[in-house]
Amino acid sequence: MTGGRFDFADGGSYCGGWEDGKAHGHGICTGPKGQGEYSGSWAHGFEVVGVYTWPSGNTYQGYWTQGKRHGLGVETKGRWCYRGEWTHGFKGRYGLRQSLSSPARYEGTWSNGLQDGYGVETYGDGGE
Repeated sequence: MTGGRFDFADGGSYCGGWEDGKAHGHGICTGPKGQGEYSGSWAHGFEVVGVYTWPSGNTYQGYWTQGKRHGLGVETKGRWCYRGEWTHGFKGRYGLRQSLSSPARYEGTWSNGLQDGYGVETYGDGGE
């Protein structure tokens, strides 16, 4: 395994470990004009576990498989936070989505990124 920096044609860059011409080991990939960043571990060109920050400031910290969020992870998006399982890029199976500015929250099962099945939803006014 070797290491180094690669600058993409779109202005993004990767700095970290390499193997067979693909990101492998630990590294940081930054989007065009420094917008967005993934920092963590890589395996044969794909993210494994780390932190992704979008240009908007939204973040995801957790596990990946084949370029998609998969496994346990935490997403902070605007005033909402989701902690739980992910399946092929979607909120999946079981998790907690809660407001960072009110009592609003949902804890339960998910399917294809949507609340589905059993769970408890608490509204912004505290009602369930």
